[in-house]
Amino acid sequence: MNVFAASCAALKTVCPENSFIIRKAEKDDAEAIKSIIDVSFRIYMEKAGLTGTMEALEETVEDIERDIENKEVYIAFVDGEPAGTIRVETRPDGTAYISRFGVKPGYNNLGIGSSLINRVEDYLKTRSVRRVYLHTASRYTELVCFYYRRGFYVDSTTKDRGYVRALMVKEL
Repeated sequence: MNVFAASCAALKTVCPENSFIIRKAEKDDAEAIKSIIDVSFRIYMEKAGLTGTMEALEETVEDIERDIENKEVYIAFVDGEPAGTIRVETRPDGTAYISRFGVKPGYNNLGIGSSLINRVEDYLKTRSVRRVYLHTASRYTELVCFYYRRGFYVDSTTKDRGYVRALMVKEL
């Protein structure tokens, strides 16, 4: 185990069992998804040391509705309250790309994020997808460690958005 992976293992939090549901999003969920994305990506920016805005914060309810029609979009609820969301797009080359993954504050460390990733992986396996990618800010250590614990690794980095983003990949 490399030093970075070992330090990530030390950040692992033991979580109590909690009850929540995850389902495929419907158009009526678009406003709730926007709310989750707005708050979780503002925190993402803060933890990554970013200023200004980002594409995720600029999207409209209509953009989200379009993604619900064209991608796999899931939403998690805790006691009927929207708590997390994730999107995945299967590509023609047999890979997939995860985007707009977020969990609202107050719902972290309950297993929602891991369960959303699991749901996506289960879906991708039914489609015979062998590799899934995502980008994340390399300076957001907690999030990078979360992905490491889920079996992702850094494939490369880029500064195409003005900050160092890690392209992470997982073989399914």
